[in-house]
Amino acid sequence: MIERYTLPAMGSLWTDTYKLKTWLQVEIAVCEAQAELGYIPADAVETIKAKANFDPARVLEIEKEVRHDVIAFLTNVNEYVGDASRYIHLGMTSSDVLDTGLALQMVASVDLLLAETENLIQAIRWQAQQHRETVMIGRSHGIHAEPITFGFKLAGWLAEMLRNRDRLVQARQSVAVGKISGAVGTYANIEPRVEALTCQKLGLEPDTASTQVISRDRHAEYVQVLALVAASLERFSVEIRNLQRSDVLEVEEFFAKGQKGSSAMPHKRNPIRSERVSGLARVVRGYAVAALENVALWHERDISHSSVERMMLPDCSATLHFMLVEMTELVKTLQVYPENMTRNLNRYGGVVFSQRVLLALVDKGLSREEAYRIVQSNAHSAWNREGGDFRALIEADPTVQAHLSATEIEDCFAAQHHLRHLDDVYQRLNI
Repeated sequence: MIERYTLPAMGSLWTDTYKLKTWLQVEIAVCEAQAELGYIPADAVETIKAKANFDPARVLEIEKEVRHDVIAFLTNVNEYVGDASRYIHLGMTSSDVLDTGLALQMVASVDLLLAETENLIQAIRWQAQQHRETVMIGRSHGIHAEPITFGFKLAGWLAEMLRNRDRLVQARQSVAVGKISGAVGTYANIEPRVEALTCQKLGLEPDTASTQVISRDRHAEYVQVLALVAASLERFSVEIRNLQRSDVLEVEEFFAKGQKGSSAMPHKRNPIRSERVSGLARVVRGYAVAALENVALWHERDISHSSVERMMLPDCSATLHFMLVEMTELVKTLQVYPENMTRNLNRYGGVVFSQRVLLALVDKGLSREEAYRIVQSNAHSAWNREGGDFRALIEADPTVQAHLSATEIEDCFAAQHHLRHLDDVYQRLNI
């Protein structure tokens, strides 16, 4: 985590102080559960709740000596609590605290990501409403294909983000599990009922079958989902970057008053936010492999995953959070240029309507091969020619004239034909 790409709301969830707070939450919840089941005195729990605290600096000081973070934490808590501290951590192992506390951090992180995902969904939905009828050229292989609308393009983004929202909800469910089952997970020194009560108090579900740790397939799923959301944001950002190219210029990132694009070239207005999102997606995606490699631990537990997660989980969470906020602002303020879209659509005399002419000729009785030859010949004669005019060539072609009336040819070049079923897509997305 670096400050440049870490926003305060998410960054605060991954500080050492917040982590230790979750550990204390877990320990107190276990004590409360133990007391409710009659295993420890209720007045001792009240003392623990009243006095329990920690000092992050002191925890680090103790850890330098004992070289164990949970023992250092418990030692510091005991300094605050006094005699009642003997009831803290009874029957537990370090991973009970570590993994259950980590679950609380991850759940809080997903909740933030879901909130920002919803903001982006609404921003895309709004732009899709504004540009429902804004006709532009659709492209395949980067080459002009057939007409669409900018709103239709955004509808695809919206559908993808709705799926991503569902994925994040599922990831939240997968990581919202606690483990209070002791060494190697057998409940030898603590009852399953304690785990169940503890998790209930913390808003978690007990892990179905933990070892000494919660299996890391859950954490891998979390990272995989974050990487997938990041990949979606990269897809949107790459599209914006392509549409902002000077020779296209159909959309453009908002350029603020006083903003400068280049130290050397005063004219530059660069898609820096989209490029930033593209770059950060690589970071999040890069952690996906590490998360998968964390799944294979030795026997009931080792800590080869621990060092990875100290970097991976904060980085993934903070980076995607930043990306979502960045993309939301980018979409909200996106400059759209319909006149440039129309200009690009009509290059070379509407050559992008070639399929309509092809189908019209086939409908009149020509073989597909013959119709294709006629249309392609005229299209290639107009393509990349100064003043190339596909429609004029079609209107002058004797074979076409013999089969299609002027009205029928005109109908072939009507962009609205390509948009007649857009309402179906919009209705599916409730736009």
